[in-house]
Amino acid sequence: MRIVAVADTHLFTDDLVVPDGDVFVHAGDLCRAGTLDELARAAEWIRALPHRRKVVIAGNHDWSFVREPARARALLGDDVTYLEGEAAEVGGLRFWGGPWQPEFNAWAFNLPRGAALAEKWSAIPAGLDVLVTHGPPEGIGDQVRDERRTGDADLLTQVLRAKPRLHLFGHIHQDGGFWERDGVRFANVTTWECERPPTVIDVDASSIRAISVPPAG
Repeated sequence: MRIVAVADTHLFTDDLVVPDGDVFVHAGDLCRAGTLDELARAAEWIRALPHRRKVVIAGNHDWSFVREPARARALLGDDVTYLEGEAAEVGGLRFWGGPWQPEFNAWAFNLPRGAALAEKWSAIPAGLDVLVTHGPPEGIGDQVRDERRTGDADLLTQVLRAKPRLHLFGHIHQDGGFWERDGVRFANVTTWECERPPTVIDVDASSIRAISVPPAG
């Protein structure tokens, strides 16, 4: 099963070359201001991709999933699996997705660090093939330009408890890459508004192999 994953496209998709694969994953920030008009443009682009299966979560720029969730989901269409604290089987793989991240300015899906985020991540089930979140766990793919680490400690705790085979995320534009820790593979799949190409990962019953991982920005 070939997964082609992106995040943080922010409508910068005209020059983004997306390889073919079995499952396309967008780990949030489809939009800029997050209006329904913007989401309609992003959804049209996603529907035009050749991948038979598509999984999407929202990010902090995707306000329409907060303000008008039914209309936002409808815009994606029935062929796109949208996950917001939910699990789904896609192409024989078990996915779970969640859009929340530690509070930063006045963006969508912000939650304060601590109990509020810990409660969300405690719902991550064991036995997943692929976990998709918008933001990174603490210490993995979470470094910004001034070398600060901005990831979520409670997310890391719950990922290491649940042990999904693969954890995909974005949000931090400067620290894309692929890592392994305690039996979990992690990938920051940001495309940073077309500054980085998509990440391509092959998943089968016994292995996970990074095929194409762009260098960090």
